[in-house]
Amino acid sequence: MDHIDRLLLARLQEDATESYAALGQAVGLSAGAAHERVRKLRERGVIRRTAAEVDPAAVGGAVLAYVSIDSTAWMGDSGDRFAAIPEIVEAHIVAGSATVLAKVRTATTEQLQDVLRRLYTIEGVSGTQATVVLETFFERPVSPLVAE
Repeated sequence: MDHIDRLLLARLQEDATESYAALGQAVGLSAGAAHERVRKLRERGVIRRTAAEVDPAAVGGAVLAYVSIDSTAWMGDSGDRFAAIPEIVEAHIVAGSATVLAKVRTATTEQLQDVLRRLYTIEGVSGTQATVVLETFFERPVSPLVAE
């Protein structure tokens, strides 16, 4: 991946609906050349998907919590069980005192409590610790320009 690919990725992260003509002009390529590079980035899995960024609060996800999950056994094969809880928007195996770290979005703290109850139905889960976010300073996508 070269500098032009990285610039294309940065532009697409800002606005994935930008035309190939505008993308090409921004990085010094023709529309066709920009299209071909983006196609190759998709083929190689660098661009995993194109999606709309939705305000979580506007669709019932105003409460954000990070939940540390303790276990009595290795949870590496439990991804499907965590994914089955729709309020869990991310789940990661982590090093440290917890085994899994989950990012959870709900409309209310009562719904968060229900998610915590459901986590205990997953075999091996022995404890949880939820940290509720009061305010988000910022969120940013992965920068393709940092690695240069």
